[in-house]
Amino acid sequence: MAAEDASFAFNAAGLDRALALLKARRGAAGAAHTLDVPERMPEAGLGESAALEALAVSVLDGAAPLGAPGTFAHMDPPTPWITWALALWNAALNQNLLHPETAPVAREVERRAVDWLAPFFGMRGGQMVAGSTLANLTALWAAREVSGVREVVASAAAHLSVRKAAALLGLRFREVPVDGRQRLQVEALGDVRRSALVLTAGTTASGAIDPLDVRAGAAWVHVDAAWAGPLRLSTRHAGLLDGIEQADSVAVSAHKWFFQPKESALVLFARWEEARAALSFGGGYLAVPNVGVAGSRGAAAVPLLATLLAWGRRGLAERVERCMALAEELAALVRAHPELELFAEPVCGVLAWRPRGGGDLRGLRARMRGAFVSLAQIDGSIWLRSVAANPLAQPQRVLEAVLAAR
Repeated sequence: MAAEDASFAFNAAGLDRALALLKARRGAAGAAHTLDVPERMPEAGLGESAALEALAVSVLDGAAPLGAPGTFAHMDPPTPWITWALALWNAALNQNLLHPETAPVAREVERRAVDWLAPFFGMRGGQMVAGSTLANLTALWAAREVSGVREVVASAAAHLSVRKAAALLGLRFREVPVDGRQRLQVEALGDVRRSALVLTAGTTASGAIDPLDVRAGAAWVHVDAAWAGPLRLSTRHAGLLDGIEQADSVAVSAHKWFFQPKESALVLFARWEEARAALSFGGGYLAVPNVGVAGSRGAAAVPLLATLLAWGRRGLAERVERCMALAEELAALVRAHPELELFAEPVCGVLAWRPRGGGDLRGLRARMRGAFVSLAQIDGSIWLRSVAANPLAQPQRVLEAVLAAR
């Protein structure tokens, strides 16, 4: 291969074409759901331009339209255009935060983003990780090392990543029952003096928020705020998470209500210096210790910092508050319809609802057109689940699609 390889050069025409394809197909209804490429890797490649054209229909039309009016189903938001631009920069620069010399500014970008956000949760520092599953694992790892916990205690509605983390860390896992609204029953905690108590701020199925001011003598308290955490930036809704500032650690997914691309989350600590020391490993090839689960990792904080810089606290809060209002709007529509029922009033933008008596909800979901919902099992019963992750959603359209599919 020649010393001058055009594949690594700046290709304005190729990037312009990629943008043109994205613009032409953005908002498509996801008609194509197959990947039209060979089963085996070709011996001779097509070239970059031809590969771009070959993948455009499958990748762009085959994607779920997360910003469409009828998208009101999962905790996956549309992303603002500034994150697309910064994700492009990230891919072009390929910074590795493992080494200061391969990410001299990107490491500082992450520190700044964490410093901006940690105080909203009463935390002193932390780091970015590739999702709240890793955030929960990192926090519970720190709990084991710093506080010597022997078990993890969480509600029956806690995210499965909490049980995973306990298994990976060799810790016992103890499940605590929930009340009728899916909140942890504090009176059933038992002895937690050698335990990491995990409280959930926004359960996956119903959006329940555990009592966050509970400590009950636990050796460590971790709050899994993957979903509801960004409410702390809203003056209108921050009170829903009162008590979170008393925790030892907090997990927040940036790729949910911070509207970031996937593989973006934060794990935050009240005693960051102590936690960081426990999670640090050196090596002969490292100029500084490696902190946390990942070794090499990319600059996920760059799009996040850009979004926070562009919107400010108020701009972020306005979009989260818009989502909360959409959940309330859908709840009002369900409440007013005689043939529909709510599981519970929405607390933080997650709504479980269905036609009265349930019925074949999987079949209903398969028949829906123009909008979609997800399914959740709560107390052995199946419910439709709508999640207000998309500030562009139209609740009336979702309701009408469900009614038409009955």
